[in-house]
Amino acid sequence: MKTVNNFNFKDKKVLVRVDFNVPQNDELKVTDNTRISAAKPTIDKILKDGGSVILMTHLGRPKGKSSDEFSLKHILPEIENVLGKSVKFAEDCIGENTTKMASELQSGEILLLENLRFHNEEENGDKDFAEKLSKLGDAYVNDAFGTAHRKHASTAVIAKFFPLTKFFGLLMAKELEAIDKVLKTGERPITAILGGSKISSKITIIENILPAVDNLIIGGGMAFTFIKALGGHIGNSIVEEDKMPLALEILEKAKQKNVKIYLPADVIIADSFSNDAEKKEADVYHIPENWQGLDVGTRTRDIFHDVILDSKTILWNGPVGVFEMPNFSAGTESLGESIAESTKLGAFSLVGGGDSVAFVKQFGYADKVSYVSTGGGAMLESLEGLELPGVAAVNV
Repeated sequence: MKTVNNFNFKDKKVLVRVDFNVPQNDELKVTDNTRISAAKPTIDKILKDGGSVILMTHLGRPKGKSSDEFSLKHILPEIENVLGKSVKFAEDCIGENTTKMASELQSGEILLLENLRFHNEEENGDKDFAEKLSKLGDAYVNDAFGTAHRKHASTAVIAKFFPLTKFFGLLMAKELEAIDKVLKTGERPITAILGGSKISSKITIIENILPAVDNLIIGGGMAFTFIKALGGHIGNSIVEEDKMPLALEILEKAKQKNVKIYLPADVIIADSFSNDAEKKEADVYHIPENWQGLDVGTRTRDIFHDVILDSKTILWNGPVGVFEMPNFSAGTESLGESIAESTKLGAFSLVGGGDSVAFVKQFGYADKVSYVSTGGGAMLESLEGLELPGVAAVNV
């Protein structure tokens, strides 16, 4: 893998595609700077070499240049705060004035270009637009794992204009190595934990990871499709009736590949989908009518704990209960504790996917696991076995 560590950027102007698509509050102030912090090592490396950095990113889904709330000027103070340096700002990502600012950039300086998505050509993967961007620098670095699955001008097209000077940033390298550890090089036993509500959104991941894992823990709403397919009574629990044959097919494939599948044994059920609902514990195969499963039960937590503690490599994607409701978060918290304990004992743990990442941040587990992915969609597509356009463009 060709990373920024393989090159000295002295006196080079380096176009770095970062993913600073960060959350903001009503006053447009950044509420979580994780993605900015994650890009800092790459930026620092280039500056330390004696190069200068031109940052490119998108923010939100603006409708043209009139969308002031999506201007990067609002996140500029937080970028300067995280990087510990002043950052120049170009009011467009292309054009005469931007070209002038880029050409005048000195070694050790940073220039932030305005939101790439103010130009429709970015999302359309326009070659001319990519070429205009490319003319601003001498080298190209893709450190935006969160957008690596997009065929956009700044991720999949621009690299063509840097045949000899295109590299992965250190964040991108870490993300790809983390996924490789799960799918190819991980120490066994390897356990994948898949949660969330729908089996349909995870089917390609399941099919791709089955040959790579030893254990597959299935939790969350998607588990009920499996339980019903196996003849269980699931009350009002969420289910995808049309995916029941698929669930049985997955169980059969797992059996053929000697992969152990763990489904919940018991669940916390509620008489309505509400934090204040009446709740009790029930066997997962015997949920009464008009009740629904909203979390895994105590027996299940113990079973999952033993499997996780026996694992050397762990992938976690998706909660096993409705953790947003405090009364139904205990199962996911227990899972987080088990993964943290296993990690402390030497296992490698990768957490990815919007809800899982939100959970580990909210409940304080981010520092207790090996790696938290910064790219939801990109990580899922990697786990599905798809080659990401942003990765392929640098590898060519």
